[in-house]
Amino acid sequence: MTETPRALKPADASAAIILLPDRRYLLQHRDDRPDIFFPGHWGFFGGALEPGETPRQALHREVREELGLTLRPDQAAFFTKMDLDFSCVGGWPVVRHFFEVRLDADQAAGVTLGEGQDARGVAGEEALDTLRFAPYDGFGLWLHVQARKIRGA
Repeated sequence: MTETPRALKPADASAAIILLPDRRYLLQHRDDRPDIFFPGHWGFFGGALEPGETPRQALHREVREELGLTLRPDQAAFFTKMDLDFSCVGGWPVVRHFFEVRLDADQAAGVTLGEGQDARGVAGEEALDTLRFAPYDGFGLWLHVQARKIRGA
């Protein structure tokens, strides 16, 4: 007998665009489970907001749970947000908040993977050219990599 897959639940979320001291991005190879969005893809660390939680609070909690890191209060800078509308499949609009997080050498050395198949530091262009990304995080990475060009700097 075939098991019925659990429904995916869209939710507001926070994502960490983590920069290592050498300017590579710390990325997560997502678990290969059918009950998550984009199983087996690469993306940012982060996740859904819990009830009553702000996007920044969710970011700090997710980084602690997924990487074993406690961020300083000033260590996460808002980068952008993405509105996603799931109403076409019976869902609702959700927001994905992206924060830039720069790790120092001690923090980078203390990373302990708590969720996902793998964590890897990868240069931005290389990641975009070679890894299969969850689309929203792929766009977030592309935007971060291209930000100076877009700003005209």
